[in-house]
Amino acid sequence: MTLNELRYIVAVARERHFGRAAEACFISQPTLSVAVKKLEDELGLSLFERRKGEVSVTPVGQRIVAQAQRVLEEASGIRQIARQGQDQLDGPLRLGAIYTIGPYLLPYLIPELAERAPKMPLVIEENYTANLAEKLKRGDLDVILISLPFDEPGVQTLTLYNEPFVLLLPSSHPLNQKSGCDVHDLKTEDVLLLGAGHCFRDQVLEVCPDCMHRSSDGGPVQTLEGGSLETIRYMVASGLGITILPCSAAGAERFSERLLSIRRFDHDTPSRSVALAWRKSFPRPEAITALRDAVLACDMSCVEPVLEESSA
Repeated sequence: MTLNELRYIVAVARERHFGRAAEACFISQPTLSVAVKKLEDELGLSLFERRKGEVSVTPVGQRIVAQAQRVLEEASGIRQIARQGQDQLDGPLRLGAIYTIGPYLLPYLIPELAERAPKMPLVIEENYTANLAEKLKRGDLDVILISLPFDEPGVQTLTLYNEPFVLLLPSSHPLNQKSGCDVHDLKTEDVLLLGAGHCFRDQVLEVCPDCMHRSSDGGPVQTLEGGSLETIRYMVASGLGITILPCSAAGAERFSERLLSIRRFDHDTPSRSVALAWRKSFPRPEAITALRDAVLACDMSCVEPVLEESSA
């Protein structure tokens, strides 16, 4: 059993295809196939079910692939220690962020972290929560920025800050004339939402079920949706409706005051908790601490920092 063989089975499990796995490992498909078969023979069991054009991992194969990933990570940790002289802040940190956090936190975070850990550049990927979680577990990412709740086996989380939601309106909207603002005021409004797959969409619908309008038979009717919070802000500015946003994403200052206004909710303000998540086996805890300290030092006036210990 070799580290290369472990890399190959992890790649096959990830790609669900021997050809793509071979490309990812920069070897020929026959070489990869022979190596995987050799490991299966050594273990005395099949790790994969092979069908034409499709590969699936057997139940015991899933456990072995997970262990192989941990072994590879530990081996990488050994090389890193040898290369960097045990300086955990020396070397890139692969950071994932969901679409509704990255564009609004990273402009503050990158210069702050560069000052605190100049030898630890960020390699950044934006994606949906489910995709980031999968990449984190596979070892493709070191740490991710997500919105709670987030519960994955073998993963630790650390809450960074709580972020209230705000109402974004066209400046001419009648709700601007009200002395107070409540989510119940949105029942009859055209509320713009993110598309399916965004966890923030689910959070908005949790606090405002009426934001998804229903037909007379109880089924959902078509609503206007945006692919990003930036798109939704422009839709509000053009008068297509109103929306609920995380306070960091409201950004009405980017438009003339005659186009947009921001209203805070008067009571029972909806909010989200933003957190870091990383594998328990990740060999650079000091990098996580540096990242967390840099986030807490960012100048995001509308959020409430949280000081807490990490949790499983």
